[in-house]
Amino acid sequence: METFVTFKVSIVLCPIMSEQETRDRILIRSRDLFMKYGIRSVSMDDIASEMGISKKTIYQYFADKEELVLEVIQCKICESRDRCDIDKFSAENAIDEMFKAMEMVEEMFRNMNPSVILDLKKYHPKAYEKFLQHKNDFIYNTIRDNLIRGIQEQLYRQELNVDIIARFRIESMLMPLDPVFYSGNKLTLADVEQQIIEHYLFGIVTLEGYRLVLEYQQKKKKI
Repeated sequence: METFVTFKVSIVLCPIMSEQETRDRILIRSRDLFMKYGIRSVSMDDIASEMGISKKTIYQYFADKEELVLEVIQCKICESRDRCDIDKFSAENAIDEMFKAMEMVEEMFRNMNPSVILDLKKYHPKAYEKFLQHKNDFIYNTIRDNLIRGIQEQLYRQELNVDIIARFRIESMLMPLDPVFYSGNKLTLADVEQQIIEHYLFGIVTLEGYRLVLEYQQKKKKI
């Protein structure tokens, strides 16, 4: 993500962009459009129009929409990995790490069209497979490590089966994006995800952990 930020600045300051800068600019704008409107509803023509460039220019860097979507998903995965690693090593404890994760997920869902994952699954299988691999490998192990950390810190209950609970958490993470789940729901995706994470936390904490969750909740409300 730091690379993208650097390129954004250089785009403003330098009227003549390198090929790498142009490619990254296309990726950034495509990502924003996909997240806002959904992947299926955004065409290559839409991206070209939004950027003020020709569709031919986009095809100089990406063979087709499938390749563009694949690259966008890879960038989102890298961003997620970096953020999770930072949160893990900067967190005071396992519960603090979960609140940092909550903040990250809420930021993502706040600007995310609910159809994004469904569009990936139906129309871009290669990108969806990459997403599933990230979810079932990196994210699963991050959650599992957090559970082990919490148990060692005596903030999570000792009797927890970390494999089962980690799997439960990773599946509940995507519940707000289920059309049946969010249909008719007046809350935002970010609000729904917050409720789900807090419910998950209260189900795994010890008494000491429960008090700490309440403390972090109060801190969050003051921000």
